[in-house]
Amino acid sequence: MRHADLLAQIPLFEGLSDEDREELAGRMTERHYEQGKTVFAKGERGFSMYVVLAGRVQVFLPSESPETPRVVLKDMGFGEYFGELSLFDDKPRSASVEATVDATLLELTRDDLSDHLTKSKNAAIAILSDMAARLRETNELLGQRAAKDVVKEFEGNLTWGQRLADKVAELNGSWAFILFLLFLSLGWAFFNSPSFAGKPFDEYPFQFYNLFLAILVALQGPLIVMSQNRQTLKDRKQAETDFRVNLKNEVGIENLMRDLSVFRSETLKRLDYLERLARTDRMRAELPNKNAPQQTGAPWADANESRSRSAK
Repeated sequence: MRHADLLAQIPLFEGLSDEDREELAGRMTERHYEQGKTVFAKGERGFSMYVVLAGRVQVFLPSESPETPRVVLKDMGFGEYFGELSLFDDKPRSASVEATVDATLLELTRDDLSDHLTKSKNAAIAILSDMAARLRETNELLGQRAAKDVVKEFEGNLTWGQRLADKVAELNGSWAFILFLLFLSLGWAFFNSPSFAGKPFDEYPFQFYNLFLAILVALQGPLIVMSQNRQTLKDRKQAETDFRVNLKNEVGIENLMRDLSVFRSETLKRLDYLERLARTDRMRAELPNKNAPQQTGAPWADANESRSRSAK
């Protein structure tokens, strides 16, 4: 696959024109990493993004001690990318990346992207539009109420056929259905026995009843699968809601910690200012006490001096 086609799969660059993607692809550099070699480590300054051209890499959080294992975040293969945020900021890397097998990566540096954006205004506007769309989506996500009853909302949009399938699936997994089939089979066998009816409707081996059971099983299968698919969608909706709730709580906690940090800093500054004021007032109060003996002793010294002069 061409390098430009790989860039087209990245959401950040999918809005660019073919010419811009070809230009950026020409600026990318192939980097080869042997198995076990580190692409970059957590805490390093980032200045480039990578696209996996061949092999596999692993994104992980390094362990704090040799006894604890690393925390694996994701295993990436062909066409996947990482480190794209470092193209726009100078923050340290938030995780480490290591080649699990011999890998070939395409590297795009911040300088190459900046140089291209200065030459192509359309590319700059396209990237800014994508970032603005992401920011707007994040603001809408944080602005709306995250916690909601997903199950009630999901079940409220079901059609009567979907509700019927769910009821059938619920009935098939109950003792009531088992007992119903058991009594139905016994009753069918009894009412179609020669001793009860002279000419039974469905005599042994009960072909019509077997046909009925076959049709029942044939209808039950698709209905149960349909209900299971809806349950999967319901679980996925619940997982998305949980993600939104956790994200909103995380952002709220971060804002709260930031506010507490500012409040703590302001409080320490004010306490330091009050302490300096108290120290200054204490020093001012101590100065008159130190000067008082010198002022009271001065008249006696002057009197003694005048007396000695008169005696002479």
